[in-house]
Amino acid sequence: MGELAELANVTRRTIDYYTNLGLLKAERTSSNYRYYSQESLEDLRFIETCKKQQLSLQEIKELLERKKQGKQSDIVHQANEIANQIHHLKENIEELLPSFESLDEHERNLITKRLSPESISLIHILLMLLG
Repeated sequence: MGELAELANVTRRTIDYYTNLGLLKAERTSSNYRYYSQESLEDLRFIETCKKQQLSLQEIKELLERKKQGKQSDIVHQANEIANQIHHLKENIEELLPSFESLDEHERNLITKRLSPESISLIHILLMLLG
């Protein structure tokens, strides 16, 4: 907590106050010490900037909640995009698999040598998912 206070140029008491109000969230270590993430530091800096603009703590809390909801919707959107890409890859692999299996070993080796190791790993993972 002292490190967070120093990085944000506030007092420990300020951090306690914001935490009690629900503006900041702390994790607990196994020894029951409070731990603040990088996101907490960003939130603390955001709170201090808002205070300089004469916003009330309630207004700041609402802004923080909207900001976090925006992050969550971005993550959901990105997860949906990845799911769509995986679906398209699955369809492509299903189309290519019969043709690839009809090749002899020499032809298969020529094709796989053109692929990066990461690509081959991803193809294997997708094949396992296809079952």
